[in-house]
Amino acid sequence: MIGAFVRTCRPSQWTKNLVVFAAVIFARKIDEPRYLASAALAFVLFSFLSSAVYIVNDVLDREEDRRHPTKKSRPIASGALPVGLAIAGAIVLAAASLSLGFRLAPAFGTTLAVYFGLNLLYSIRLKEIVGLDVLLISVGFVLRAIGGVEALKGQVDGVLLSPWLLLCTFFLSLLLALCKRRNELVVLGEAAASHRPVLANYSLPFVDSLIVIVASSTILSYSIYTIWPATVEKFGTDRLVYTIPFVVYGIFRYMFLVYRKNMGGNPSEVLYKDAPILGTLALWIATVFAIIIL
Repeated sequence: MIGAFVRTCRPSQWTKNLVVFAAVIFARKIDEPRYLASAALAFVLFSFLSSAVYIVNDVLDREEDRRHPTKKSRPIASGALPVGLAIAGAIVLAAASLSLGFRLAPAFGTTLAVYFGLNLLYSIRLKEIVGLDVLLISVGFVLRAIGGVEALKGQVDGVLLSPWLLLCTFFLSLLLALCKRRNELVVLGEAAASHRPVLANYSLPFVDSLIVIVASSTILSYSIYTIWPATVEKFGTDRLVYTIPFVVYGIFRYMFLVYRKNMGGNPSEVLYKDAPILGTLALWIATVFAIIIL
């Protein structure tokens, strides 16, 4: 039973919450234990709260998941985890996360509450509205980035993220969400709408056109961020521009996996399993550190 609950929490998806570390990295405080601890706590609280959201979503979608070729094996859909126990666990995770979040910083707690509220609305109704379903996923990533900032405010002066970096976060997460919708259309075929009703309003040509637009916007917003006057002034260098090729290649590689290998269904799994993407991410992180920290 415990194993089933842990699987429902989807700890492999917690990598999405690493976005909260952007604030401490770009504030150049990653090497100071006090600030790193605050960012780490913010990461844990977002992870627990996102797990509560996953549980609620799995409870609500259990009938649809039973018709999905892979999701039917999820603990709630398969019956391995009773619905009552799952809901109780979600309440405990959400209450603990929100309580500790407000103790860390009131504004951070508010960010957590907004994130949780939006995701509940998404699970209950908004995921059925075409376009809004993927946009809200992206807003969730932006809220994570904002949460990382709010967790440090009051401890570090002038902590903020560039609007262009927030836009890049928004577009990148939107790209991943659209690629996931594409994967569902391909894998499920005519049964797609019975699994996720909103897919009845999507088509491959429509999704493909959106993917092209959003992928281009991701690269453009990151490129502008690296040469934006405020960025150059903050870090005292314009050399972040040299990190653009890593971002471009990472997106190219992901698009290849989506279109040629049909691997867009689980972005976190791609990160773990695809060596080129993992290597590119490691090189990007190392280069950014070398430019702004060393």
